Amino acid sequence: MVWIAFACGSAFFAGITAVLAKIGIEHVNSTLATALRTVVVLAFSWLMVFVVGSQNTIGQITGGTLLFLVLSGLSTGASWLCYFKALQLGDVNKVAPIDKSSTVLSILLAFVFLGEPVSLPQVLGVLGIGTGTLLMIAKKQGTQPAAQGRGWLVYAFLSALFASLTSIFGKIGVENVESNLGTALRTVVVLVMAWGMVFLTGAQKGIGQISRKSWLFLLLSGITTGLSWLCYYRALQDGLASVVVPIDKLSILVTILFSGLVLHEKLTTRAAVGLVLILAGTGAMLL
Repeated sequence: MVWIAFACGSAFFAGITAVLAKIGIEHVNSTLATALRTVVVLAFSWLMVFVVGSQNTIGQITGGTLLFLVLSGLSTGASWLCYFKALQLGDVNKVAPIDKSSTVLSILLAFVFLGEPVSLPQVLGVLGIGTGTLLMIAKKQGTQPAAQGRGWLVYAFLSALFASLTSIFGKIGVENVESNLGTALRTVVVLVMAWGMVFLTGAQKGIGQISRKSWLFLLLSGITTGLSWLCYYRALQDGLASVVVPIDKLSILVTILFSGLVLHEKLTTRAAVGLVLILAGTGAMLL
């Protein structure tokens, strides 16, 4: 099944994105960084549209499909704004487990709104992911600097909530549209939303203060995000959301590995056990 390969590709690129973005937003307003990255993703998305020639099908998109693409874009924008704010406030291996816990809510929403069945392995998977996430959070809160507080935790949970909504809206939105075109149209919505927030908060004033290093890593994170999106929505178009989403969430393993190699972030024994439970729960959902 080709769509499984696309889902795995999505997981790999998404895992790398988290680390690249963490470096890129280190000294940049997170809202501005999100908006700048979206420009890169938009350019990449439309490039793929013209490569496959799907721009000729824009006129065939129905009002209902466009509505869900817009809703998916709005939820994606909200998820991104929260996610990169959480990354700026906390460590990558603290934010990633919570963000990936959106799998649990995605499974429930897919059951309610898409009629996709929930099997016993998926129930066990939900329990594994939930327990693993709690183990990782419980230990890490104790080591979080007091100056940072728990703001990263709130933003991370909001990111997971909006990400789960993105999966459902995206699944419905790409059913009757070529996946690359659907991704590009959604990105337009994200771009408008992100830059709207930038000008609303006055963050555009910080553009001139961005270092070359930040520009480089923001660019790289935008490219990997684009690659992840293209793989993800191609997988959603042919596969079940309740299977594609868990595979995509395996990006947490890539994120943890790269955060250790590049950012030198280390997991405690308790957090490692939590990670194993998350991976086991994700694997159970694929049975």
